[in-house]
Amino acid sequence: MSNARVDSLHLHEQHGERPRQVTEAAGTVGGGLIGDSHGNRPARAVLVVDRTTHDALGLTPGDLREQITVTGLSGVTTLAPGTEVRIGGLTLRVNGECEPCTHIGEMNGRADVEAFRTSLEHRRGALCTVVAVDGPVRVGDPVEVLVAA
Repeated sequence: MSNARVDSLHLHEQHGERPRQVTEAAGTVGGGLIGDSHGNRPARAVLVVDRTTHDALGLTPGDLREQITVTGLSGVTTLAPGTEVRIGGLTLRVNGECEPCTHIGEMNGRADVEAFRTSLEHRRGALCTVVAVDGPVRVGDPVEVLVAA
């Protein structure tokens, strides 16, 4: 049994702006979170990042533009494509690792955006698509890897 939990939820509502922290979010099958600007981009609908990445780099949840920040699943970035993860009332399918870009360093005000990009390699999180909805996802909800690909 995993101790993994939802640490923080964010909706990325507008390009170039910091995501808005929320306590609950609903999902759409074949997409992402309702109200999120990535929600209808199936391959990049939901970004899930483990809190250890934030802690290691002096970041706070939302800084990596993730929708779901979890604790207790430090290997989330390296889950194989096709793996299913239940997060609260949502089941997500992992599409692959989120490749870090220099843009994320710019958004976080880093002087050396390339060094910041390098520090995020294999830590930026998993890009996912919602495949089932049984209810919303809430801060504090359990996180469980269901099907390993």
